[in-house]
Amino acid sequence: MVTKQQLRSDLTSVKEDLMTGVSYMIPFVTIGGIFLALGFMVAELPFTPGDTETVFETTGSLAWYLAEIGSLGLTIMIPILGAFIAYSIADKPGLAPGFILSYAIQQPGIIEAAGGLVGVNAEGAVAGFLGAIIAGLLAGYVARWMKGWNVPSVIKPMMPILVIPVIATALLIPVVVFALGVPIALVDSALTSALEGMQGANAALLGLILGGMMAVDMGGPVNKVAYVFGTVLVADGIFGPMAAVMIAGMTPPLGLALSYFIAPHKYPEQMRESAVAAVPMGLSFITEGAIPFAAADPLRVIPSIVVGSATAGGAAMALGVTMPAPHGGIFVVILSNNILAFLGCIALGAAVTAVMVTLLKPDHTEAEATTTTSSSQTA
Repeated sequence: MVTKQQLRSDLTSVKEDLMTGVSYMIPFVTIGGIFLALGFMVAELPFTPGDTETVFETTGSLAWYLAEIGSLGLTIMIPILGAFIAYSIADKPGLAPGFILSYAIQQPGIIEAAGGLVGVNAEGAVAGFLGAIIAGLLAGYVARWMKGWNVPSVIKPMMPILVIPVIATALLIPVVVFALGVPIALVDSALTSALEGMQGANAALLGLILGGMMAVDMGGPVNKVAYVFGTVLVADGIFGPMAAVMIAGMTPPLGLALSYFIAPHKYPEQMRESAVAAVPMGLSFITEGAIPFAAADPLRVIPSIVVGSATAGGAAMALGVTMPAPHGGIFVVILSNNILAFLGCIALGAAVTAVMVTLLKPDHTEAEATTTTSSSQTA
């Protein structure tokens, strides 16, 4: 029994560490996504050099500057993820090792050289966010272990800023780069290749899965896994999953707001403010706008938004809709390869959500009467 409790505690601790890393990563994702989107938008304006496909070749233009800043944000977000996972575990001593180790296995040259030493062709591969997560966990646990070392008092002040970061990094570099980085890089590369060839039913299935994940906890860990998956593929030049993720993330608040406006008698009056706020939140790709509805009636709302988002994500992937910007919602719709299909998938998902939740929910007055009657009978 004690072992089960300890295991549960350890798993909870790891989850909290992962969420800390994701929380610190999100601002970098936002900055990178918005600036990259602005760069693409400027590149498409009349009388500007290049377009979205050649923006990084128009050195010195406004679009190039914006896109470069955005690219930096998206590049740095993965090492930031590993750094703050380690920070959550070991505090400041784990921060630099977590960053350096996570950043090292994102460098194609390092991974390719390490692969050559172990007899594996790892050309062009990097370890991605999965590698950063594992590197961050390892750096954090090693740094925390070193914090418990019994050292002379003269060395103690140097432990968090010199001794622990340097030794932890030195100890883990061989493990992370050779035993971890190369295999993960190969898996990541294989996955990328497989996704590039996904079409038809396979693509639709991926969209269904990503869509459902975006809705099931509305900004929680499952949502973040799907979102990070989509953003990492943007860096690999694969834009379909990001479209499915964004569309599916916009669907829950919009669908629930639609349900409220077409059937207000299903909801208490105080939900009107949540419905009004859900519209701009949904349009801005802020899935958390659905939380007030889910908190009030989780058994009906959560299945409805999962089905609606899965439908939207699956339709987007089946139709081949793409989105090169990892954030922005309706404000970056112009960047999609098919604007009408992008908007149509949002409308489809919102409609499915609204219809399902409206059919499942009883009239609010009837629910109150049932509750009152039950209470009277119980008394």
